[in-house]
Amino acid sequence: METPCVRVPREDGEQTRADLDDRGLLAHDYEIVVEDDHIYIPVTDPNAVPESLSVHTRDVPVRETQTLPEDILGFDPSYERLGDVVIIDEDDPERARAIADALVESAIPVETVLNRASKVKGTERLREWEVLHGDSTETVHREYGCSFALDVTEVYFSPRLATERHRVVEQVTHGERVLDMFAGVGPFVVPMAAAGATTVGVDINDRAIDYLRENARRNGVADRVTAIAGDVREVTDDYADWADRLVMNLPHSADAFLDTAVSLAGDTCRLHYYDIQHEDDPYGPGEAAIRAAAEPTYDVTVETRHSVRSYAPHELNVCLDVVLSR
Repeated sequence: METPCVRVPREDGEQTRADLDDRGLLAHDYEIVVEDDHIYIPVTDPNAVPESLSVHTRDVPVRETQTLPEDILGFDPSYERLGDVVIIDEDDPERARAIADALVESAIPVETVLNRASKVKGTERLREWEVLHGDSTETVHREYGCSFALDVTEVYFSPRLATERHRVVEQVTHGERVLDMFAGVGPFVVPMAAAGATTVGVDINDRAIDYLRENARRNGVADRVTAIAGDVREVTDDYADWADRLVMNLPHSADAFLDTAVSLAGDTCRLHYYDIQHEDDPYGPGEAAIRAAAEPTYDVTVETRHSVRSYAPHELNVCLDVVLSR
């Protein structure tokens, strides 16, 4: 049947499908078609598709019925996928167990089901988990052509930020020098290296740095990635005045590291500063903190004020894209 479809390279297929599904644009009644090096993803409303995506009309088969968790449960459960690990967030033990059983019984490929058992806490941003199904909490997650090995019980990783990471990575040019001050397993560092940058990733979590090194090898960019374990304020003396681009994705406390960021910045440096603030003034506190740390040594120009997502009632997770010019 002739149906509007988003056409993307094969390596971008899964992430684009997930993004379209999040927007309510994925046409679930039709099959996704793979042809040569591209994937055609059926959509419900071509006029609502982001301008960055290409829409084509083509013949695609009607999807054969597959059993989904909502078919079993009678309601649509909320969950996230990290490779073959599925994550839910349920306070009711009986409801959590029912959702886990439905996920395993459904057509979704799943090896492990985890329920969040605490908020993110500590300097390593870890949380406690309840294992509802499966044995291994290690998985390989894929987004925008890169793959990331990780253990969700040992490192911090949010699949919800994939689109934001891709937005930043697309700004990187070949030959840049990039330092991610809170790198985790490398979701910024690895694709930036794949784009031709020389990258340094720092994290206080030793296990995250182990995975970062593995992921650099896994994606064929180990020669352009340096991974450093430790507090970025204490282990980056060799990179003073070095960076063309800095990533500061530690939104609850990045302001405490701005003096270090300024010491790492080269003559011209782009800074991606993440923050969580009240919706009444989501950007003002971060911009003021950056100016207090950088001026008058640097001129500060805010290029983009970007809302990443809603974080809590009346609170926003935001990003400031800032140019520091000495």
